[in-house]
Order: sequence, then structure tokens, then C-alpha cells
Amino acid sequence: MTLSLARRAERFPDRPAVVDVSEERLYAPAETVHEDRVSYAELSRLAAETAARLSTLEVDAGDTVCLVTRNRVASLALLFACRRLGATLAPISHLLTPVTVERPFDALEPEFVVAEAAQRDLVRSIPFDRSVTLEELAAVDPNDDPVTDADDVAVGAGSDSATGGAERPLVCLHGEGGRPVVGYTARALEWNCITSLVAWGLSGTDVGTLTAPLSTVGGLVRTAFPLLYAGGRLLLDRAFDPGDALAAIENERATVLVGRRSALRDLAAESGFDDAVDSLERVLADASVPDDVIAAYRKLDVPVARVYGRLECPIALCEPLKASSDDERTGEDTPVGYPAPDCRVCLVDEAGDVLEGAGTGRLQLAGPVLADGYVDAPVETGDRDAPDDRTDGRSDETGDRGDFVNGWFDTGRSVRRDVTGTYYVD
Repeated sequence: MTLSLARRAERFPDRPAVVDVSEERLYAPAETVHEDRVSYAELSRLAAETAARLSTLEVDAGDTVCLVTRNRVASLALLFACRRLGATLAPISHLLTPVTVERPFDALEPEFVVAEAAQRDLVRSIPFDRSVTLEELAAVDPNDDPVTDADDVAVGAGSDSATGGAERPLVCLHGEGGRPVVGYTARALEWNCITSLVAWGLSGTDVGTLTAPLSTVGGLVRTAFPLLYAGGRLLLDRAFDPGDALAAIENERATVLVGRRSALRDLAAESGFDDAVDSLERVLADASVPDDVIAAYRKLDVPVARVYGRLECPIALCEPLKASSDDERTGEDTPVGYPAPDCRVCLVDEAGDVLEGAGTGRLQLAGPVLADGYVDAPVETGDRDAPDDRTDGRSDETGDRGDFVNGWFDTGRSVRRDVTGTYYVD
């Protein structure tokens, strides 16, 4: 299989790919869901039309397109449109400020910017001429020549001749504060999808709700991509609202829920929570989710697995799914299971020597699920003392960064491994 949306549209054209559950009116009552179903055939058509419009606007292979918007079906269409063109899509979080939004733009130096009209104030802070709103892009009269799906293009499309033909990123993602910025090739994204399918058995019958922005690793790489890759159904809202999300989970009989601490806690606090989550077969909780939130799901016999990942590696460690609360905590750290499929893990001491067996050391990761490197720094630094804008505190998906060294990513984070091979994070 590949990331090809066109091939999925050929295989199951009428199957719903996305259900947009956003409220039609800005001030619609809570838990009001207006379903707008988009099939795989329709999403593929939208991607083809968007690619043709971008081509008309002289977006070419090798260009970087920044997107500033909340969650929209148009965001997914734009992503697959960039894939067809051999361009790179860089979703920019609408939660950034006029100051922090400059950080990813400085690193990316995009050729083109697309934004929803609601983000005009944020976009104004970026000195950039080649930009359009989503509405303006939709009004462009596209070229007559269709844009071929990427899988039908000769090998090497989208490669960067300046790097000797190396594959360019399909997607660039930034940390919560706007930095660092990492690039993911289509190959790395596909391996993350495969890892999700193997680890949790996702299939075309699965339905998952989006609790994070598509501009984040959690929203795009842990949730949207794997579901669409498997041929499943994605429930999409402009922005997360626990009441609306719970209504969508219940109405659509969702089977998969991926979330971080605040989203899972807010859902569990909603009235009607017990009945609404009856269909869930898997909850994939970020490692930061505390025991009391996990327990709210497990007491309803909903299987939960903690997942530890980073901006640079979306799924590094994960627990087996389990519905019981039988964890035997041996300290203040949190068990996050074992290395994810297709992710190699090791612990090293202060001297950089690999630790065998139980112990505590600096976590290093390798494998095809890793990002291909930082956009604003060499992929291989080889020097841990080199200046790299590292912050004093390290927290996942924020402004911190590690090192890509000799095929490994050094997170800089201290992690414990017990005698059973289970990993724990503080």
C-alpha cells in the first residue's frame, strides 16, 4: 500500500473518509453536530482540484506551502494536493501568537501561504506576499491539465536536486512554541501508519475522532493519517470541544480515541460519558495522561494504552491495550510499555555507552518512523555541544530538541527500564 488517496478512492469510492462534525454556526448550542460526510472519492477529487489550483498559482515541485487554519477537510485535501505536486505542506498552528508564529516561518521560508480568513490577524504578522485564503484558493480557475497522483509519477518526483536527489519532506511540523521544525518524508509517514496498524490493529471499519489540531503530531500522524491509510473514518471538528466530541463519538459509534491529558480528562468529565464511549475499542493516551483519567475509561472496560512519542518520533514506546487497572507502580514514573513496532530503542549513560538490562539512561531512538531531521539544522550534527537553541527544560512536542546522530535520535531525556523490559518516563 502507499499513501495514495486516489488508490483508496478507486478501491472504496463511496466509503466515508471524513465526517465533518463542526458546528455550522459560530454560536451553535453545545453538543450541536452538523454532519458533512466526505467519501474517499470526494476527498480524492478535492485533492486533485486543489493541486490544479495550486499549480495555476505557480506552486511547483520542491516548493513549501504553509497552511494556517483550524481543522478542516480542506486541510487534508491540501496535504494530498501537495503530495501530487511534489511540494511540502507545513501546517502552522493557529494557537501560535504573532510573535511565536514567526519561528516556523523563519525556518521554513515557504514559497506560498494558505490561511483561513479567521486567521488574518495572525497571518498579517508574517511579512509574506504570496498568500491566499482558503476561499480565494477555492475560487481559482484551475488549469485544464489534471495533476497526476504521486504514485503514477516517475520515481524522483519531489526530490531535491541540491541534495543529490534526496526525497523532500511531504510534511513539516513544528513544536508547540513554533519550534523546532522537523520534516517527514512520505516514506516516514507511511511507516508511522504501518506501526499504528500493527500495534493496534486498525482497519477500514475503524472510526476515530480528532482531539488535536491537524498541525500537530498527535492530530496528523497519530490519528488522521493512520485512519485514512487503513481506509477508516475520521471525525473532524474545527476545534476540540468535549461536548461536541462526545456527541460525535456516540452518534458515529467511534472505535478509536487518541488524546492527551486535557482532552481525555474533559471528555470523562462530560455528562453522558459512560454511555457515549460504549463503542470505543481503543484509547491511545499520551504518556502525560495521569492514572485517574486512565481509570475513568478502564472502569467502563474500555481498553487503554499509554503511548510515548515526540515531535521527532510520534510513536516510540507503547503499552499493550488493557481494560483493567492493574498497574503496579514502583515509583513516581509512568509505565509506557515497550518499543513500538519499527522503532529501535536504547538507553545510554553519560559517556554515551549503551546500557544493557535494567537501568536509567538517556533515551535514543532509531528506525523508519523517525522524522528525517530538523528543517533549520543539519540532519546529522554529530556534536552534542553544538548550539541548537535547546531549552533548559525538556517536554514533548515543545520548543526542545535533541540530536540526530549517526542514524539515531538522542532525545536527551532520562528514562528507566526495568527487568521485564518495560520503560518508564517521569
